[in-house]
Amino acid sequence: MNRPITTLFMLMSVDGKISTGATDDLDVDKDFPQIAGVREGLHQYYEIEQTTDLWTLNSGRVQAKMGVNTKKTPNKTPVSFVVIDNRHLNENGIQYFCSLSKKFVLITSNKKHPAFHIEQDNLYIIYQKELSLKNALIKLKSEYGCERLTIQTGGTLNGLFLREKLIDYVDIVVAPVLIGGKDTSTLIDGKSLFTQKELSQLGVLKLQECVILENSYLRLRYEVIH
Repeated sequence: MNRPITTLFMLMSVDGKISTGATDDLDVDKDFPQIAGVREGLHQYYEIEQTTDLWTLNSGRVQAKMGVNTKKTPNKTPVSFVVIDNRHLNENGIQYFCSLSKKFVLITSNKKHPAFHIEQDNLYIIYQKELSLKNALIKLKSEYGCERLTIQTGGTLNGLFLREKLIDYVDIVVAPVLIGGKDTSTLIDGKSLFTQKELSQLGVLKLQECVILENSYLRLRYEVIH
């Protein structure tokens, strides 16, 4: 394989939502700790997250929601971070990831992204006139040594990975809550299918493991078979 082996790793509600609402002010990382019956088992997701790949891919929008644009400089970790971003991260957000990461790779189609003004030994930029996830993954492996990659992006980017057949495994922690809302982001968003000819774009899964966690949480692990 000329690209990294990928795993989609996410926290979602029983009805598949990865956010608590339709605005950037609402977010599971901020809101789940406030909800009785949900907060008690939430730590298990973060504990499992610590065991995922040493390369992880995120979106700038999600990271901006989590406050990286205003956070103080973190301690260095052994994890290399990849972020797809055109306009959500500012210079503080870029410096945050440079401090946090072993290697920090920004994928952008914005020639004026603030990252171009920052000089850090571990900062690498993949500029694409138009986003190509496949080409970006190939470059991550061939130029930066990424063999396995955990995907933790929003529903729209997750949808692009799915449609382009770039997800190999799915690892989901299910929180015991129903959120609802047609405009609330789900595990896979993006373009819907309209014809039977498009059914080949579905991601068919083979269950590898179902683990009953504490406090009514579940962990579901699948292999994408086609």
